[in-house]
Amino acid sequence: MNPLSENEPMRLHHVGYVVGSIQTMADRFAESIGAIWDGKVILDPLQGAKVTFIANRAHTLPLVELVQPEGEDSPLSNFMKRGGGLHHLCYEIRDLDRQLESSRSIGGKIVRPPLPAVAFQDRRIAWVFTKDRLLIEFLETPQGSAPIKTG
Repeated sequence: MNPLSENEPMRLHHVGYVVGSIQTMADRFAESIGAIWDGKVILDPLQGAKVTFIANRAHTLPLVELVQPEGEDSPLSNFMKRGGGLHHLCYEIRDLDRQLESSRSIGGKIVRPPLPAVAFQDRRIAWVFTKDRLLIEFLETPQGSAPIKTG
């Protein structure tokens, strides 16, 4: 059983990348991948981080999320002390609770239970470490939204 196919449909929403400073890195990062940064930075106190999103020129998914630890007590501080970099994959999913059950059933560990995320208009997110140590963020689709298209 594969947790990424158990709760179809789902799609890759973004790839998370931890940086020491969004202001220093965002323009350079966007330029290096031929993308666009709108300059918007969001503080998420529940995550202990500032985040911003970089979009491809077509403004389609997936995005790149730059994540900056907010203070020494941020859950991301230790990751940044080791140099930062590629941090997680985020999949948008319809039924977050069902997905977490599926992830748990194949050995995934829920490291952050569902909570509202400021960067996503308070939609719920949850974090899971797979048994192969891949960190996955699951983002619940907005209620009443159109079906997820994959491909």
